Amino acid sequence: MALKHEPTAPYHSAQDALRVLETVARHTTGVTDTELGRLTRLGPDRLTALLRMLRREGYVEQGADGAYVTGDALRRLGSAHGREQALREKLQHMLVRLRDSVGAAVYLSRYVDGEVRITQYADGPATPAVNEWVDFRSSAHATALGKSLLTQLDHDGRRDHLARHKMARLTSRTITSDRLLLSRLESQPATVPVLDLQEYAVGTVCAAVPVTAGSSVGCLALSLPVEHAHRLRQAADTLNRGAAPVLLSLAI
Repeated sequence: MALKHEPTAPYHSAQDALRVLETVARHTTGVTDTELGRLTRLGPDRLTALLRMLRREGYVEQGADGAYVTGDALRRLGSAHGREQALREKLQHMLVRLRDSVGAAVYLSRYVDGEVRITQYADGPATPAVNEWVDFRSSAHATALGKSLLTQLDHDGRRDHLARHKMARLTSRTITSDRLLLSRLESQPATVPVLDLQEYAVGTVCAAVPVTAGSSVGCLALSLPVEHAHRLRQAADTLNRGAAPVLLSLAI
């Protein structure tokens, strides 16, 4: 399965953050922001923003002398023992924070062995998760997260998925023509959130943004009740801005 890569802003941020982390890790006694700027060739504003994010996530720590060293969260993710559990806990913490910042239920989804899987999510009393009335694995054509994952496959990968999953009409807005859906997926820019406007469930709108690390296809998604549809695009933009730390965690 080939992937269709079109780097997004969060992807670029995660790549730059990895460069900073690798540089910090090489300097076991610490490295100053001036030295980091010289070694990574990142501008001061860009570097300051990345260091702020890396400190917040616990990937770097700043000593009393102002030099940066690797943080506890990075050591846990870099450890062979317990890495999977540490990554799951880290991602869940991020999803909860994203849920609170976007004011919506948030989902992390992956495309694994030819199927759509929601691997983690964060909801709450004020931000209920969407009711999975039809299995998400068989409704990728109707959900924002499913369509976001499909946009990241090549044409043959998409056709293969649709050949294995009949495009059922779930609401009056569901696209059931594979030709129309494939055309929409082909023209969907990777940098623009994918939307679901009551295509999966009446009363629910959703948005999704890609989080692809290496050869692993993934996305972040959110769902809102239709009465909050006016917030969807702004919430999707906030979700997209918050995707870089998630991408970084998956890439470490």
